[in-house]
Amino acid sequence: METKNMAMQKMQVGIVLIVGIVGVAATVLAATLLTAYQQINNTGIVKAIGVGVYEDAGCTKNVTSINWGVLYPDTNASFTVYIKNEGNIPMTLNMTISNWNPTQAAQYITLNWNREDYVLGAKSVIQANLNLSVSPNIAEITNFQFDIIIIGIENA
Repeated sequence: METKNMAMQKMQVGIVLIVGIVGVAATVLAATLLTAYQQINNTGIVKAIGVGVYEDAGCTKNVTSINWGVLYPDTNASFTVYIKNEGNIPMTLNMTISNWNPTQAAQYITLNWNREDYVLGAKSVIQANLNLSVSPNIAEITNFQFDIIIIGIENA
């Protein structure tokens, strides 16, 4: 009789352990299934017209592309460049974006900077911050590419 009671207790402990392990496994599985993210890769090409765009304040390393790294919905990324007026007269700075690939990425991704319409003196250098924002509503875009065009318009 005593052996039967001990066997019954061991079986109950075993059942409790199995139920506990199954419960933990179900919780981990549910948490994994409920977690959603979207990875977005990009490398942007930088073109300059009338100005130089550099990685450093000494203007020794041209910026020809920007790797924004891995981006997620509802996030921002920043990149600092240095703009140099290569000419002999002041220039007004402007930035435009072209060649979106895929084209619908432009609906969900925006690029701004802090030097729009800034007048840059002859041979002067200014730091500029490029800020990329990804919409929380972005969907089905896992890679994108676009060209950044920074223009210096001469002030006569």
